[in-house]
Amino acid sequence: MINLCFHGVGTPSRELEPGEAPYWISEDFFGEVLDLVVERTDVRLSFDDGNACDVAIALPELHKRGLRAAFFPVADRIGVGGSIDGAGLRELVRSGMTIGSHGMRHRPWRGMGAEQLDEELVEGRRIIAAEAGVVVNDAACPLGSYDRRALIRLRRLGYRRVFTSDRARARAGRWLQPRYSIRNTDDGASVRRLLAERPQVREQALASARVAVKRWR
Repeated sequence: MINLCFHGVGTPSRELEPGEAPYWISEDFFGEVLDLVVERTDVRLSFDDGNACDVAIALPELHKRGLRAAFFPVADRIGVGGSIDGAGLRELVRSGMTIGSHGMRHRPWRGMGAEQLDEELVEGRRIIAAEAGVVVNDAACPLGSYDRRALIRLRRLGYRRVFTSDRARARAGRWLQPRYSIRNTDDGASVRRLLAERPQVREQALASARVAVKRWR
């Protein structure tokens, strides 16, 4: 299973945080990636951050190709300029998309204490569920950052799946799901290579080691 993650498509309509710009891609490239995966049953799509382009740009392109995706908004950005609002989340739901949680404030989950984790994983989830009108079962780790404490709390809170940014193949039924983030340094050729190549044993071992370190630190 290959999980591909998008963040922003087109021109941002809000001020970006430091480090966000490389994850915004052009509309043309976005359409090219979708065309590459439209018949791939082993590819799963997701969108982080809850940008307004999720509804304005991504949703029509997904519809056009009969594709489905999971969307992970940040709770405290909902309804803020340049980000998705409650009506947009409900439109995604009506269109057959899945809504998950990207936390409350788009901050790393690694090293958080119990009170901060509750705000991110409990309160953020509650707000997103209320705005979208659905139960939120999945989470995506902001900035790809997590540790053992965060994973234990996610488990205890009953999250069905947790998505990361660990750039590795995933196993369909696993609770922890690594993803490949699409960046503006990618192109059609690099995505085709990603989709076509079978990962080498050494590469898979290194990816597994990175995940193990994050899970136990």
